[in-house]
Amino acid sequence: MASVAFLGLGVMGYPMAAHLKNKGGHDVTVYNRSTAKAEKWVAEHGGSFGKTPAEAAQGKDFVFSCVGNDDDLRAVASGPEGAFQSMKKGAIFIDNTTASAEVARELAAEAAGRGLAFLDAPVSGGQAGAENGVLTVMVGGEQAVFDRAKPVIEAYARMVGLMGAAGAGQLTKMINQICIAGLVQGLAEGIHFGKKAGLDIEKVVDVISKGAAGSWQMENRHKAMDAGKYDFGFAVDWMRKDLGMCLDEAGCNGASLPVTALVDQFYKDVQNMGGGRWDTCSLMARLDKLGG
Repeated sequence: MASVAFLGLGVMGYPMAAHLKNKGGHDVTVYNRSTAKAEKWVAEHGGSFGKTPAEAAQGKDFVFSCVGNDDDLRAVASGPEGAFQSMKKGAIFIDNTTASAEVARELAAEAAGRGLAFLDAPVSGGQAGAENGVLTVMVGGEQAVFDRAKPVIEAYARMVGLMGAAGAGQLTKMINQICIAGLVQGLAEGIHFGKKAGLDIEKVVDVISKGAAGSWQMENRHKAMDAGKYDFGFAVDWMRKDLGMCLDEAGCNGASLPVTALVDQFYKDVQNMGGGRWDTCSLMARLDKLGG
């Protein structure tokens, strides 16, 4: 059993923290900007909560975070009331936020200067993966630190891999989002085409999902696309945040991402349709609108 803090109880962090407590058996203290959410978590799972990230992190072996963006991460990690202010020497900060590689490197350097360790550890698998404790975790940092943290991370994961030095976890998550963006657009176009051709989409997917076109997105999102129901899952607003980081990083490293840039603009169209909180498979809604 380890002494753990978890900062950020959103749709991902809430169940992840619960797995650390219930499956991992760890002593967990939580923090959330809304104290009511932290109180609710403690009422459901036990443990305790801190009124600030620093209070939650004091004396802990491991401090996890899962917040919104780079600025939120800086606030809970290195801000005036951030976890770095109270973490004990040798403790490990594990960030599950999908953030930039730049902020990961920045915080890793600051942590080292304070005698702490830092891992950037973004996750894939969505809300369902978090709730079921089967997330994929892509980690950047030092091998020795990773080896200490992996058994704790495994409480909410089915795959945990070290991808390289600080920032490598975030770069790997960017690749994940790049691959998803083009795939979802292709799936939307295929289903759109099939409906226009008068085919039974369920029958089509039942066949082609067993071949080279098969994917997690096809298996799990074709029904929503066919029915035009998108009020769930990983939001378009979040995907645009992620793709924006991918495109920014590509501008720095010289990578060419023409499909990613195009799909990002398609998601902007979905936002303009009022679908910012829709699941990312709502690219289908854009095609339906264009196709009449």
